Amino acid sequence: MTRVHLSRALFGERERVFLESDGIQVSLFRYDTGIEAVRIANTLGYVVVLPYLGQMVWDVSFAGVRMTMGSMFAAPRPATMIADTYGCFAFHSGLLRNGNPGPQDTHAPHGEMPCATMDSAAIVLGADDEGAFVRLTGEREYVRGFGAHYLAHPSVTLRPGSSLFDIAMSVTNAGGAAMDLMYMCHVNPVFVEDARIVQAAAWTPDSVVARTAIPPHIAATPEYVALIADLAAEPARMEILDPALPFDPEQVFYLRNLRTDAAGQTHLMLRRPEGDGFLMSYRPEDFPQTVRWLMRNPDVSVAAFALPATCLPEGYTAEQRAGRVQSLAPGATRAFRVRTGYLDNAAAEAAHHMIRSL
Repeated sequence: MTRVHLSRALFGERERVFLESDGIQVSLFRYDTGIEAVRIANTLGYVVVLPYLGQMVWDVSFAGVRMTMGSMFAAPRPATMIADTYGCFAFHSGLLRNGNPGPQDTHAPHGEMPCATMDSAAIVLGADDEGAFVRLTGEREYVRGFGAHYLAHPSVTLRPGSSLFDIAMSVTNAGGAAMDLMYMCHVNPVFVEDARIVQAAAWTPDSVVARTAIPPHIAATPEYVALIADLAAEPARMEILDPALPFDPEQVFYLRNLRTDAAGQTHLMLRRPEGDGFLMSYRPEDFPQTVRWLMRNPDVSVAAFALPATCLPEGYTAEQRAGRVQSLAPGATRAFRVRTGYLDNAAAEAAHHMIRSL
């Protein structure tokens, strides 16, 4: 593999090609807000990653279809908390703390990693058993006096001629004591009217569990309380994203009993009415929890149909009490990978049958 190290000085106001390799072009630019960005493009589309802002995936488009959530953010903004720049396709949620803080929690929503300042970034050119690839990667060392010490290595990998790409995170405990680990790969596709959610699980209350606990940021009106009670009894109402149904406030579900293929992967798809779709694939062995987040209003349009995670997004105290906070031993490393992206009509049809056959 060849590794090309990046520096902030390489990013200018105009986008320019930085390198080309095996059918993939990498270009660098800086948004008007001052945030550096890397566009990794092939003949089918592109992925835009923010190399120094948590290495979040800001924008994704393939076959002329923009997959990124709708939001109020035209460009990424300097931020220390994700709510201050919540318009990205995906971010790394965690790693020590995760989710919406409860009354006893002091952590930021979704933890310290989403907007973390990266220490370094690099472009990796290589090949493996799937063929050639281009990868953006980096490192962040988190260290606090009398606290945790870890090394985080996120990455995004795109291959020539593919509209699927990998989002990965590796975390190593560099401290002398065990550390808490709470991670979610927070992928935020755009809400698509009348799209169908295809999943390797039944649409029953025990497999698609509606969140009935209402977090503090949502107004608990009688109508909303009644709605989530109905969804808890009949979650199949959300199989089709019918624009006539209420998606404001948000709808949140916890997925259970996801079936896997021979490689241990589960697969979910948001299939558009046009016949194409968005795919999510990952190993439930690595991500024992899956969350679904649906929301649509004049300011936000998102159908996060599969958020793979090690925990639920209920904040540290609640997750610790429930036994869902994992522990990482000194010197140990955990690695996570999610494959996502776009499927054309033929590939979406094949994926539909494959998922239903699991």
